[in-house]
Amino acid sequence: MPHAPVPPKLRNNAKSMRKVMTNAELKLWNAIRAHRLMGLGFRRQVPIAGYIADFACPTHQLIIEVDGSQHGSDHDLAYDTARTQRLQKDGWTVLRFGNDDVLTDIDNICLHILKTVGEA
Repeated sequence: MPHAPVPPKLRNNAKSMRKVMTNAELKLWNAIRAHRLMGLGFRRQVPIAGYIADFACPTHQLIIEVDGSQHGSDHDLAYDTARTQRLQKDGWTVLRFGNDDVLTDIDNICLHILKTVGEA
């Protein structure tokens, strides 16, 4: 699927973010990278539609966001909702998981991902 050109600043931000992942992002990445999760291909810190998605599986148009406590404010919730709606408009499914859930229940997170793409 062709995609829109990515502005250099957004591309550079995505590259920087790949180097400084949170503990939860790193734990999920280790579970899904290199086709480890039922052969699904994921990329990390991917520029899509003017945003940087934590993880994306282009084949299934699936985006996974790992959110910390900073996503709990009204402002951030509104931003995340608008962002999700924008990505859904382009055909993406967006799954959001909290840091604590990823750190304490990675098996069920992976099962939820598989169910979403119809692999479970």
